[in-house]
Amino acid sequence: MKTRRAPLAAALLTTAVALTGCGSSEAGSVPDGWGTLKTKGVDVSYPKGYEEQSAGERGRHNAAAAVRTEDGRKVSVITVQLGFTEANSAEQAAIAAEAGIQLGADVKGQKDVELAGADEAKRIDFTFEATGEDGGPPKGTPVQGVILAGLDSTDSAFAVRVDAQRGSLPDGDLDRIIDSVEVH
Repeated sequence: MKTRRAPLAAALLTTAVALTGCGSSEAGSVPDGWGTLKTKGVDVSYPKGYEEQSAGERGRHNAAAAVRTEDGRKVSVITVQLGFTEANSAEQAAIAAEAGIQLGADVKGQKDVELAGADEAKRIDFTFEATGEDGGPPKGTPVQGVILAGLDSTDSAFAVRVDAQRGSLPDGDLDRIIDSVEVH
């Protein structure tokens, strides 16, 4: 196992604009009709209504992203980041991912989560108020977020982040998003 430091790039996870719920059930399952964000380290599926962003549309630190809009505003964003920090454990990856959460957010804590293909992974639940910027929900809108973090098979850190304007993503869909995550 490699010894690694835990530095964090300045723009870490900041492009995931505003928006989630909570959950978990059968690892690696993908509901019919859903799309999948595929990267070299982790795949995650998303419900109908989201649009996958091209490399030019998503933030430069995101390996993949899907966005759902309503009335021209982003109400939910799913992002995947790879190799965003040097870490030698899921906990270190989670700590680095947590550092990218908006200032003033209410972090509910970190807990173990089972993800298909991962030896260990952490889940971070948080809430914050939207800033009204970057095409997200109006300023002050409650947003719920979840980050799933760990190491892939090459010991590279990954973070899957789901942000959703409160009420825009049913808990059942969040559970299915989490259940769809496959680490490789």
